[in-house]
Amino acid sequence: MSTESPLPARDVATPSGLFAHAALLPDGWRRDVALHWNAAGELTAVRADTTNATGLPVARGPVLPGMPNLHSHAFQRAMAGLTETRDHPADSFWSWRNLMYRFASRLQPEDLEIIARHLYIEMLRAGYTSVCEFHYVHHAVGGHAYANPAEHAERVLRAAQDAGIGMTLLPVLYQYGGFGHAPPLEHQARFVTSPDWIAELLARLRRSHPTHATLQYGLAPHSLRAVAQDTLAPLIAELRRADATAPVHIHIAEQEQEVDACMAACGLRPVEALFAGQAVDAHWCLVHATHMSDAEYRMTARSGAIVGLCPTTEANLGDGVFDARRYFGDGGQWGIGSDSQVCVSPAAELRLLEYGQRLLHRRRNVLSSDAAPAVADGLYLAAVRGGAAASGRPLAGLATGQRADLVILDTTHPDFDHRPLEQLLSAMVFCEHGHPPVRDVFVAGRQVVDNGTHALQQQAAAEYRRTLAALLT
Repeated sequence: MSTESPLPARDVATPSGLFAHAALLPDGWRRDVALHWNAAGELTAVRADTTNATGLPVARGPVLPGMPNLHSHAFQRAMAGLTETRDHPADSFWSWRNLMYRFASRLQPEDLEIIARHLYIEMLRAGYTSVCEFHYVHHAVGGHAYANPAEHAERVLRAAQDAGIGMTLLPVLYQYGGFGHAPPLEHQARFVTSPDWIAELLARLRRSHPTHATLQYGLAPHSLRAVAQDTLAPLIAELRRADATAPVHIHIAEQEQEVDACMAACGLRPVEALFAGQAVDAHWCLVHATHMSDAEYRMTARSGAIVGLCPTTEANLGDGVFDARRYFGDGGQWGIGSDSQVCVSPAAELRLLEYGQRLLHRRRNVLSSDAAPAVADGLYLAAVRGGAAASGRPLAGLATGQRADLVILDTTHPDFDHRPLEQLLSAMVFCEHGHPPVRDVFVAGRQVVDNGTHALQQQAAAEYRRTLAALLT
């Protein structure tokens, strides 16, 4: 640890910059890096191979760009581990979904806020500095309207604000129970909305909670089985009038049964059908996209759309394995998410992504490249870039004009012992021993984790435990 200008205590104003003896910049590891940011938390200068001439506080370890989490269902944190006993002779995603519906039917607004706050603190301590919340529990039990239609959305926003994590809120359009405009199931009543309802919700939120450095809005048509494509274009056009770069996220091609049902309904595979009906571009995020044809891999990569990969959830639900080597070879963009919250760790998502490819292709270091022979370095930087695009916020790394979202590694962690700089990310991603090797975390220039600790973590955890006890008894 350096003895130069230690970081201030939590009750002292966050500094307007840091000096890092090592930092992961968009072009790789660099030494002696000065990072400056303004009052809005935007990086105004990033200089490598320099001296600490202005006496900036010195980072207490190597600095990484914060990782965006591009896909989250916060409420599912409270059901993690509850579905690992066979509930059906042919247990699958679809039987799990029925259990999830039953759990969601019990949630009250205060439950959602408490669960989300605890989760977002966990994310920060693991190295996620922003989250895209795919938010679809809109109504009261039975589908009845709240007096405030934004009741649940505002609970999620308050949880994010309390935790200090960056937020892209994605209200979900959910119209039908399946392809062919099947009526919603009873347990889907809390999710069901119309395009007009979503448009009004977004307008209401923009008025009462305007966008700022750590808040953005987007839109999430749930899936092709749950929305009518002809209603999407007008809704997206209205979204674009408010913000030309607002992200649009959709679940797609997660399960083979979904692919078969889409083929039966319209004669096209899901990704083909989406491209036939929508102008998919770099502001779209296709979540999972697990089961694609060669043509779908190519069209997705060429569109610039982001594929949202959630390897721990995809493994937990038995979705299948995305052929990342195939997609990356076409130059496809991607990011990672924690989805069902069975795991809250960027390192674990990246590790499982690579391990899935090793099992699929039966070789090692599958996702390395000539430009990034250290597979962890290449994966980390690519996930930051893709997650930034999916977030609709400037989070693409430690560069001028991007947000000062920083993760400082804890080099006292045993996995880092005697490791040269070039092997730090390999140790973080491919080792898993003890606590996460994260020491300090900054979001938009504001410190939210200090020496592995968040100021609200004990209170949030106690509230979470009480809520869980009430929900599960």
